[in-house]
Amino acid sequence: MVQILRRCDAEIFEKKDHDPFHQRLYSSAVIQTMVDVAKRVEMMLRDPEESVIVLSGCGTSGRIAFLLVTSFNEMMKAQKQKQICSYIIAGGDRAMLTSQEAPEDDPALGAHTLEKICAGKKHVLFIGISCGMSAPFVAGQLDFCLQHLDIFTPVLLGFNPVHMARSEPMQGCSFHFKDVAERMTAEQRHEKAFVLNPVLGAEAISGSSRMKGGSATKIILESILLAGHEAAFRGKRTTPECISGWITASEMVYETTYSHSDELAALIHQAGESLRMKAHVYYIGWGTLGIIGLTDASECVPTYGADFDDIRGFINNGFREMKNKEGDLSCLGPEFVIGHKDFVDTILPSLSQNDMVLFLFAVNDDLHEVTALADQVRRRTSNLHAIAHDLEKFTIPETVCNMFGTILRITWPFSSEEVNSVVMRQRWELSTKWCLNAISTGAHVLKGKVYMNYMIDLRVSNSKLYTRAINILQRFTGCSKSECVRALLRAIYSTEDLSEDMTSADVWKHTDAANRRDRVVPTALVMIQCGCTLTEARHHLDCHPVIRDAVNACFNSSKTKSTVD
Repeated sequence: MVQILRRCDAEIFEKKDHDPFHQRLYSSAVIQTMVDVAKRVEMMLRDPEESVIVLSGCGTSGRIAFLLVTSFNEMMKAQKQKQICSYIIAGGDRAMLTSQEAPEDDPALGAHTLEKICAGKKHVLFIGISCGMSAPFVAGQLDFCLQHLDIFTPVLLGFNPVHMARSEPMQGCSFHFKDVAERMTAEQRHEKAFVLNPVLGAEAISGSSRMKGGSATKIILESILLAGHEAAFRGKRTTPECISGWITASEMVYETTYSHSDELAALIHQAGESLRMKAHVYYIGWGTLGIIGLTDASECVPTYGADFDDIRGFINNGFREMKNKEGDLSCLGPEFVIGHKDFVDTILPSLSQNDMVLFLFAVNDDLHEVTALADQVRRRTSNLHAIAHDLEKFTIPETVCNMFGTILRITWPFSSEEVNSVVMRQRWELSTKWCLNAISTGAHVLKGKVYMNYMIDLRVSNSKLYTRAINILQRFTGCSKSECVRALLRAIYSTEDLSEDMTSADVWKHTDAANRRDRVVPTALVMIQCGCTLTEARHHLDCHPVIRDAVNACFNSSKTKSTVD
């Protein structure tokens, strides 16, 4: 499994100079566009009073935007420079920890949120992130920018060719995402807008853009922001060679991370065992590595139809460490209880041997704090592991490392300039992201939440996932789109007899209802494949707690029936 993920992630950096159809990350046109955007960053940094840089996205893209803005602003603050970066995530700060899918489908909300955050600014660099070139929330923002090019320089970051951008209608709009992307491309000829859309290759789990899409987003935008910063404050000219150098540094992070495949495989196995035994996986992180853990955990709910407490993240100092705009959200519910103290108070007393606890820290974190908390956990369970980052001449003591059953310990080349630098921390973040993506993905594969590399139990909570659900049903049943839509709606509305109101409702009405249902796609799939009622399909799934086993049994039963007939 690790080797499959390793080969898949390697495609991010694949060099195909003579591919006439698809630009890659290292393609000269992509590099040049990154140079052009980095120069806009430099201009904004030189005129901070009148300028703002906004990064925006939905789901994973919005979480990466938050992480990058937080990190970049902290660097600016440390250097006594004005913090001019801001983030937008569809659904607000609660979307960083839970799935808030409905706002993703609202282009007007996207435009309104952007207009509000940029009020009074004369120069705005807006970077809208949509990995699949599909999010209506971002399309609304880009359309708003295109109507005000005297103030806004819009940038679209995604990983599909423009002709493959989504062309379905959007809520309350006369345009679609593809239309916006084509207008962006036209304005790029005049350097008034920019489209960054290198092709990365397929995701390891079909459609799971939290993985390669999220990693590439981080690599590209960090390269742009850091290049612009160096040009503004260190007099270092932004060139294609400079941008390529930043990307190559990220490629070295990839190589270093996957050189620890044996330890990573052990952690995947352990996490899978915990989920299969209906136990839990807990990430206990420090600083931005804690944010990476929170992000990875939050993505499992919509991706795999997981419960929020299957995999959970906790960060030292809770929301004070997050530094999010809306502050402490812990009053909103258990999903927002994220501090180490919360873990000790609410989770630790009932921790079992089947629960996996994974620490995420680096050599410059508070190691006394790490050892004290690890000691508390060890009194409850020996199922304690770690991902730890240190430096060649600044290493984590063996006494700390020996507290963990499996420790994926990555030692990085030492540079006196980088010991406390944002750059080194960003490398640790990317490495940890790759590790946690592998662990949570592998664990859910082992639990049976993936079938033939498809997220068979995804939560149908927005228009993108509604379309994906229909495509999955068509792919596995061979039935017409209309048959698959009908089965999906029966599962969504929990009825055999669909009313006219149900069948004619807008997609966002369907997704609102689906978001309150479990096992929607598996139920529809079993109904189609077995030709059974809704009640029979649910009984069939109840007899097979592992979704993949239920689907396999369903297909095997249909093949046997066909042979007998």
